[in-house]
Order: sequence, then structure tokens, then C-alpha cells
Amino acid sequence: MADAQPPVSRLEKIGYGVGELASSFYINFFNIYLLYFFVELGGVGPAAMGLMLLLTKFFDAVTDPVMGAIGDRTRSRWGRYRPYLLWGAVPFGLFGAAIFAAPPMSPAGMLVWAYVTYTLTMVAFTATNVPYAALMGVISPRADTRASVAAYRMIFSALAVVAVAVVATTLVRELGAGDERYGIAMTMVLLAGTSTLALLSAFAFSRERIPPAETNGRIRDDVKLLVRTPAWIAVAIAAVLTPVALAARAGSALFWFRYVAGDDGQPVFLFLDRIGLFYTAFALGQLGGVILAGALARRFDKGHLVIFAGALKVCAIGIFYIMPLDAIWPQTIAQVFVGVGLGMIMLLAYSMFTDIAEYIEWTTGRQMTGLAVSGAVFAIKTGIALGAALPGMLFALTGFEAGIIQSENAKFGIDLAFAIVPALMIVPAGVAMLFYRLDRATIAELESDLAKRRMQTAPTPFPSARDAL
Repeated sequence: MADAQPPVSRLEKIGYGVGELASSFYINFFNIYLLYFFVELGGVGPAAMGLMLLLTKFFDAVTDPVMGAIGDRTRSRWGRYRPYLLWGAVPFGLFGAAIFAAPPMSPAGMLVWAYVTYTLTMVAFTATNVPYAALMGVISPRADTRASVAAYRMIFSALAVVAVAVVATTLVRELGAGDERYGIAMTMVLLAGTSTLALLSAFAFSRERIPPAETNGRIRDDVKLLVRTPAWIAVAIAAVLTPVALAARAGSALFWFRYVAGDDGQPVFLFLDRIGLFYTAFALGQLGGVILAGALARRFDKGHLVIFAGALKVCAIGIFYIMPLDAIWPQTIAQVFVGVGLGMIMLLAYSMFTDIAEYIEWTTGRQMTGLAVSGAVFAIKTGIALGAALPGMLFALTGFEAGIIQSENAKFGIDLAFAIVPALMIVPAGVAMLFYRLDRATIAELESDLAKRRMQTAPTPFPSARDAL
């Protein structure tokens, strides 16, 4: 019976959460180094790189929902979504490592290399991350348990930020030994290998507890239903705009510290330079935000908490911006609160998407967890691409030139990408949350009704890899 299934153990939550390292390593490392590698070190024009990041999202607009629909319709000994973590782990690692392995070539050749390797990496990202996110929706029939699993996932996301901020930036410096390009490439190889192992860990330790429907309807009917669901639209908008703010700020941070703040790259605290301290503060704040959101979500509606977290993030970015350029520690404290806001938003958004999938099943009888969650993955990837493209576009418009002292206009363009635009992007995300109406009472009612339906089928859950051994 459905209620007799073994509970989600702490070991399973950890095993599932480790899988988040794969996407978080890539996202955070790309946020810091992708634009910098191809523009500053590879000679590609910033506008051309921005256009590349935007154009690849048109491909994702097709592949992400298709992958979600494929996962919903997959039937295997391991379940609907888990097999893709096994099958996609190695391509995910290889394609990611290839991005920064570009041999010396002309700027035009570097741009072609960026298009090919980044597109292949995003395909592998879709093939693994959409099923990984959907897996959280079927790991338990209880919203509180899924929220707990999401918290573990976001804890590892925060740890990935710390690892990139502290370890990866240090490895770039040490492995490069003066050759920054080589240091970035070798560090990415290490991150890619670790990411492959992380996906395999999530496959091995997780299990699916919500049985699949005997049949699925037509994909286009599922899509029509999804885009007519106000709660899904609201969270999707927030899931696009929040990463725009994150990626624009992250992608312009190296430029801001070098050209606006005048940082020389020397350590300012232990072995951390200013950019390392900046990301470490953000990661610690994100971790605190995850813990805070997990506690508050037991008492307050998630939509209201997202609005609060967005307001906190906007205020923290604004305070950081008006401080003196050399106010290292006050800026660090402000950056902690930027991380708190993001940590809260990301934890809540992921659990909200799985709640929406349950709501759709409750109201229509249609199972479409993979498709519903693919919206989260596409929204985040789109937001990150838009945010990563913005600095390049703004730099080109304001006269930025790599390697020289920047004009006041160019510095303003960097300020726009680093602080002003990220803060502005959060405001409409909060407004969208006013249309999210799945409160705690509704979630409790739908859980109870769905549990009764599932008990009638007396399903046998898919085994974990450990059970099959």
C-alpha cells in the first residue's frame, strides 16, 4: 500500500542532494568564468558571446519540455527519471570539460568552439537535470518530505558555491601558475569529473515512490494544461527572473572588482582574494537561506516567503552598491544577505514546482511531473543565459574594452550589470508570486485525496540501485 512504503531516509536525502553538485558546479563556474574566458582571454566580442548565450536558449525551449515528457513516459526497472542520471552522467562530464579546453585559435574560432561545446553541454544538462529535478517530485507523496529533500538539495547547491568560490578560484590560480587559461581548463576538468560522480550517486541512493499512471495522454494536451495553470506561470516567471539577477551579477563580478573597485587579485583574508571572499559570503548566506526557508515553510505559505526573500535580496544588493569601493567587510556582510535571499527563493521554487505537479494530478488525474519540472529547469537555464548575456550586451553598449583603463561610461555599464539590473529583475518576480494561490490548506487537502487514490492501486515502488544489487 502507498502508506506502507519505506520513508525517505536521511542517507537517501543526502544521496539525492549530492546530485545537485553537478548542475551547481557548472552554473557557478560558468557564471564566473564563461564570459571572462572567451572575452578577456579568448578575444571574442562581448556582444557576440551574449548573442551565443541567447540563441542557444531557443534550442532549450524545445529540448527541455521534450525531455520532461519523455521522462513522464519512461518505464524501466529503475523508474521513470532515475535511468537518465545513469545514462547521461558521462556525456555531461565530457561536454562540460570540453568548453574550456579550446586550443589556441582566432576569436572567430573561439566563438565557434563556444557555440558547439556549450550547446552540447546544455543538451547533456537537459538530459540529466530535468529527470533529476522530476525525481524529487516522485521521491515521496508528502509535500513536507519533498520540501525536506529540496532543503538537502539546496544545501549541496550552497556547498557548490563555496567550493567554486574558495577551491575552484584558488585552483585556477595555482594550477595555472601564471597561465590563467590553463588554470581554468584544468579546474573545469576536475569539476566535470566530480559532477559525473555526483549524478551517479543520486541514481544509486534515490528511489521513486509514486507509481506512474498506466498511460499518459498526448504531450500537447499536457502542455496546454500546464500553461493554463496560474500557479505554474507565476513560479516560472520568478524562476526566470531570479537567475537573471544571479547570473548578471556573477558574470560581471570579475570585471567589477578589476575595473571598478581596482582590485589587484591579491588575498585579502587568508588565501581568499576579493572575488573569492565575495562568493564565499554569498554561499554562506545561501546556506543560511536554505535553512531559514525550510523552517519558515512549515508555518507560512511559500508564495509569501518568496516575496520576503526577494525584498531582502534587493535591499542587500542596493546597500552593497552604495558603499565605498574599498569597504571590503561591509560589502561582504551585504553579500551574505544577497545569498540568504537567493537560498530561500531557490529552495521554495523547487518545492513549489513539485507541489504544482501534485495539484495538476489532483485536479485532472494527469501525471506530468517531468513536464512540470522541466519548466523549472528551462526557466533557470533561460534566466542564467539572459543574465550571462546581459553583461556582454551592456559592456558593448557602454564602450568596454578588455585590458585597458575603463571610461566612466564603461564603468557605469559594469555597474548596471553588477548591481542595478540584478536588483530590478527581482521586483517583477515578487509581483508574480501574488498569483500563486496554493496555500498550506490546499496542499494538505490534495495530499490526503491523492493518498487515498494511490492506496487503492497498492503499487510496488521502483527499487533503488542498492535494492537491485
